[in-house]
Amino acid sequence: MANHASAEKRNRQRIRRTERNRSVKGAVRTLLKKARAAIATASAKPGDSAAAVAAAIKAVDRAASKGVVHTKMAARAKSRLARAAHKQTKAASA
Repeated sequence: MANHASAEKRNRQRIRRTERNRSVKGAVRTLLKKARAAIATASAKPGDSAAAVAAAIKAVDRAASKGVVHTKMAARAKSRLARAAHKQTKAASA
C-alpha cells in the first residue's frame, strides 16, 4: 500500500499504463492471428493475406516503438509472418 503522495501517484500511473499496454498487446495478438489465418486460407484471395500481413506488421512496429513489446519480439513476429506469406505465395504460383 502506498504511504505517501508520490507512491500513490506512481500507483495510479502504473494502473493506467498497464491497462493501455494490455489493450495494445491484445490488438497486436488479434492482428497476428488474423494475418496467420489469412495466410493459411490465402488460396481464395491472395490480396487479403497481403493486407492482413501489412496491418499486423504495422501494429507490431507501433507497439515496439512505444515499448509495449520487446523490439526483438517484434522482429521475430514480422520475420515469421513475412516468411509464411512468401512461402504461401510461392506455393500458390507453382
